Amino acid sequence: MAPLASLLSEYGESHQNPTNKLVHWVCVPLIMFSLLGLLWSVPVPAAVQQISPWLNWGTLVMALALVYYVRLSGRLALGMVLVWVAMALALRVVAGAALLPLWGICLIIFALAWVGQFWGHKVEGKKPSFLKDLQFLLIGPLWLLHFVYRRLGWGY
Repeated sequence: MAPLASLLSEYGESHQNPTNKLVHWVCVPLIMFSLLGLLWSVPVPAAVQQISPWLNWGTLVMALALVYYVRLSGRLALGMVLVWVAMALALRVVAGAALLPLWGICLIIFALAWVGQFWGHKVEGKKPSFLKDLQFLLIGPLWLLHFVYRRLGWGY
C-alpha cells in the first residue's frame, strides 16, 4: 500500500463514529486556523516584515508542512495551499476587526477545538492517532481533504 493510502487508512481507523467524524470536520480546520494565527502573532524581525507582511512564523510552518505534503501527494498539497491561503486571508480579516488581539482569539479557538477533539475521541472510544505517531497531526487535514477530492471525483 502506498504511504499516503496507508496513513489515511490508519488515521481513519480511529475515526469511524459519525459524531467523531463531524467533530473532526469542525475542529481540525479550527485547530489549523488557530495554530496559524498563534504563529502569525509571534513577532518576526523588522527586516522580514519589510520584505512582506505575509512572511511570518505561520507561513514558515505552512511551507515546511507543504514539503511533507508534496512528498505524500502533490495534488493534495495543492489543495492544502488553497486552504492555507483562505485561512491566511481570514486571519488578516480577524486581526483587523477583532476586539481582542489575534493571539487571544486564536488561543481560545485552539483550546476549545482541542476539547472538542478529545470529546469526539471519547465518543469514538479510541485514542487520537497522534498519540501513537505525531505525524498524524499533519495527516488529519489531509484525511478531510481527501474526502473532498473523492466527492469531486478528483484523484489524489
